[in-house]
Amino acid sequence: MNTREYIFLALLTTGALVLSILEGMIPLPFIAPGARLGLANMVILSVIVVFGFKKGLTVAILKSILVLLAVGNPIGFLYSISGAILSVVVMHLAYRYLSGCLSLIGVSVLGALAHNTAQVFVAAAVLENMKILTYLPVMYIVSLFTGCFVGYASIFIVGNLKKQISIGW
Repeated sequence: MNTREYIFLALLTTGALVLSILEGMIPLPFIAPGARLGLANMVILSVIVVFGFKKGLTVAILKSILVLLAVGNPIGFLYSISGAILSVVVMHLAYRYLSGCLSLIGVSVLGALAHNTAQVFVAAAVLENMKILTYLPVMYIVSLFTGCFVGYASIFIVGNLKKQISIGW
């Protein structure tokens, strides 16, 4: 990996961090409690597509660690890191093996479903209450909408990233 690529990935990680922090400031009373738009996932999905799985996973993990350092919420970190890791794995596998029949919107929806699944299971473990799993269907409905939004935005981001890379490298 060359210096330009390091810098580019550092900037993308910073973008994911800023989006995640800003998203935490947006009140979403009309969405289910605990639900978020997943704005940082636009960056992470784009990194998976343009740079590959390992770099996408690295950006996702670094984003979670940096949010912990910036916000100081260790329980939030558990939710963030578990959701990030599972969603990156699922999005990578979906993109790699299902891109013939799924657009980035479909890949993103699968990632959102995986992210929310991990977070609800972590919540059940942290609170030692398996009844929380009954909240999964609500989160899955939210995932359909947020995943579509993130996937649609990622289509444009990927196109622009590929242009920037072809110009700059």
